[in-house]
Amino acid sequence: MTTVYETEPAVAELIFGENVAVARKFTANLAQFGEELGLIGPLELPRLWTRHILNCAVMAPLLMTDGVVGDVGSGAGLPGLVLAIARPDVELVLIEPMERRVAWLNNQIAELGLRNTTVLRERAEDVRIGEGFDQVTARAVSALKKLIPLTVPLVRSGGEIVVMKGKSAEVEIESAAKQIRTYRLQNLEVLTLGEGLLAEVTRVVRATVN
Repeated sequence: MTTVYETEPAVAELIFGENVAVARKFTANLAQFGEELGLIGPLELPRLWTRHILNCAVMAPLLMTDGVVGDVGSGAGLPGLVLAIARPDVELVLIEPMERRVAWLNNQIAELGLRNTTVLRERAEDVRIGEGFDQVTARAVSALKKLIPLTVPLVRSGGEIVVMKGKSAEVEIESAAKQIRTYRLQNLEVLTLGEGLLAEVTRVVRATVN
């Protein structure tokens, strides 16, 4: 049975603006090669735009102008490549330890002509970067209590973690109370993005690193 690739929703052009053509190319590439390379599951093509591309893209306004953002566990490029497409004014550093995924990310950066994106083949806990990133993001990496120790050490003082979470975001925050205190996170909040635009909203946990 042939799997149907999701038609681009009309809202994609609104969300990506003048960068929508690059988003279309990346989405088409992911649809063509994603399952074969083990980047997405076989059931994801019919919802590739809505569940993955646009789900990540609505985060773009949260990124600091002219900032440097680390994306932990970039995998297929979600959210890192999507954010790089949507926000060419922001520098993205994609952190990914697996060689075949690193190869995919570098290939897409070259093919899409992204000048604001680089890849580090490292585990998050092994990354060493000067004063730290302005922001660090992640999607579908691990529970918040495990994610905090991976992301917070990469962020400069006064920077932010901006991590994507599901419906259980509040529950994860409760379970991570010890880590939140240990790493002195402040102004922690759950943001709901894409209401009125997407059928399924995006939830983001954002906090300031002290």
